[in-house]
Amino acid sequence: MMISKTAQPLLVIEDSDEDYEALRRVMQRQAVVNPVFRCTDGDEALDFLYRTGSYTDPQIAPRPSVILLDLNLPGTDGREVLEQIKQSKDLKNIPVVIFTTSSNPRDIEICYRYCVASYILKPIDIKRLVQTIQCFIDYWLDIVILPDAVSK
Repeated sequence: MMISKTAQPLLVIEDSDEDYEALRRVMQRQAVVNPVFRCTDGDEALDFLYRTGSYTDPQIAPRPSVILLDLNLPGTDGREVLEQIKQSKDLKNIPVVIFTTSSNPRDIEICYRYCVASYILKPIDIKRLVQTIQCFIDYWLDIVILPDAVSK
């Protein structure tokens, strides 16, 4: 039995347009069927996840099956977003993959303490960035079986 990947939304919380564009290009090349939603800062991400602010419609803000989270965000940063996700009984089971430039051992430790699924360093080199995104897509959107994202 093939599990449908089409209904498994990916939430990308990323303020860098360049990094998001790289992700989008690789996903297009891979013909990824998952719907992708993007928030550019922590406050917007929390509105999306809790369906508050301008995200009260579940069509606009479906429950993500996986979250790709940058730590260094304007306003409410990724560490705080992660903390809120993992303390919410409705959100804590969503796998969170950190995608960041921070190699700070303290960040890594804190993220794993909050049970992130993976911690990925963003390569500076564009070729390595594309390879890293490719691996993320292959693993998280193709190989892994994600929790059902049916709206609660």
